[in-house]
Amino acid sequence: MHHGPRRRSVLLAGTAGLATAAGLTSTAAAAPARTTPVAPPPPALIPRPRTLEMTGGRPFEITAHTAVAVRHRAPEARRTAEYLATWLRRATGHAVPVVAFGTAPHAITLAGDDETPSAEGYRLDVTHGGVLLRATEPAGLFHATQTLRQLLPAAAESATPQASPWTIAPLHIEDAPRFPWRGAMLDVARHFFTAEEVKRYVDILAMYKINRLHLHLSDSQGWRLEIKSWPRLATYGGSTEVGGGTGGYFTQREYADIVRHAAERHIMVIPEIDMPAHVNAAKASYAELACDGVAPPLYTGETGIPVSLCIDKDITYRFIGDVLGELADLTPGPYLHIGGDEALATPPEDYRTFIGRVRQTVHGLGKQMIGWEEVGLAEIASGTVVQFWADAKKAQGALAQGAELVLSPSKKAYFDMKYDADTPYGHDWAGYTDVQDGYTWDPATYIPGVGEDQVLGAESALWTERVKTFDEVQYMTLPRLPGLAEIGWSPVDGRTWEEYRVRLATHAPRWSGLGWQYHRSVEVPWGDPVTR
Repeated sequence: MHHGPRRRSVLLAGTAGLATAAGLTSTAAAAPARTTPVAPPPPALIPRPRTLEMTGGRPFEITAHTAVAVRHRAPEARRTAEYLATWLRRATGHAVPVVAFGTAPHAITLAGDDETPSAEGYRLDVTHGGVLLRATEPAGLFHATQTLRQLLPAAAESATPQASPWTIAPLHIEDAPRFPWRGAMLDVARHFFTAEEVKRYVDILAMYKINRLHLHLSDSQGWRLEIKSWPRLATYGGSTEVGGGTGGYFTQREYADIVRHAAERHIMVIPEIDMPAHVNAAKASYAELACDGVAPPLYTGETGIPVSLCIDKDITYRFIGDVLGELADLTPGPYLHIGGDEALATPPEDYRTFIGRVRQTVHGLGKQMIGWEEVGLAEIASGTVVQFWADAKKAQGALAQGAELVLSPSKKAYFDMKYDADTPYGHDWAGYTDVQDGYTWDPATYIPGVGEDQVLGAESALWTERVKTFDEVQYMTLPRLPGLAEIGWSPVDGRTWEEYRVRLATHAPRWSGLGWQYHRSVEVPWGDPVTR
């Protein structure tokens, strides 16, 4: 692409520049002919792109003549084009047809690219004549649409047509993620959230280029997935939750719908069946899983209880094989998460035996095992993904066996931690975690002796013992999730808290337009609240 002599190379703005960016797509005011035109401020994108250059000139405007054109070999590109066009139609009221390349003179074009540095990378160019999104792989193309979404005014998030001028200042972006794993864990076991609510959670993740949804599907307080070979797991084990509510579970069709919805947004679902601890709901459903053959009562308390599967019983491993087998069939991604945490009621030697047998089951299903940091106490295969949450020594022990780390430090990335003493939901056992705390850490330096090449990425975790409704889920997720997403995607160089907090503030009108709840942290200069 040719850039004329007016090209301006601009790093993302610092605090002073972004403070003027309330209209993210406004152009510079007219200036006397004898002066150099003033470039518009860079847009407040999250995650921060690898490079962004404001190139100058007249803006691109979405009008009644705008179409979305496809020039990418992958079938998924058409689906992404339809996704983008549907979103634009809703807010602008324009027809925005999806057309073949070359058939519309005023187009947003989704194209292939042989120069993108990774499967999730993309390039984005805006000129007065059109918008060009380029990526080698469909995932990168989808991420480019999410950047384009943030380049438009916040009114673009409205569910009904708005009169806003739909302009984007000319620019050039080259972007790719720092880490391949950028995840969010949602606990649906302590309190149940419906498939539709989980899909809405996926939509939040997609806006910020999160690419993993980790679902905590079972715990002592509830079992949340239909298993056809063990039906009482869901119908009885899923019949309650913390505090004694009615609970619930996903049918296999509903779970498949979540997986499909996530895949359309290039988010991989990673299901977790927690064992050998956190299994009271399973044992209450089937007495034969208990060592003494007596089913315990359903448990609706908040705190964990000492419980374990019976390590020496053959039926334990038939149960695990059946459950993981059905789960593997329903989950196209390569991973099965087996939990493995807080096995306080399982003797250490039994724990090592158990993890070894479960590892064989997972591998026999053609999947890769993931476990919380405690699985490093057992023998694990090289390439096992280990999720760090608290104990650096356990994580380091897992690395010594060839594991790969995903970091979810409880003091930084646990979204069930309160923002401050006045937060109405959540815990504080790991301390308060306000927006700055959740943004100012680096997965590559957080654990002593662990370098960037040993880290797959970062993942938030939202446990729901004290989070009861989906509004509360959103409130505890926003505004912390964008920071976690940026930590996983963007280079460290050039990022500062002072710059980020101002950039983050401009996203609140988007969330309001979408009806998303969020916490108005005193650390962020939000401006006036937006009402709907």
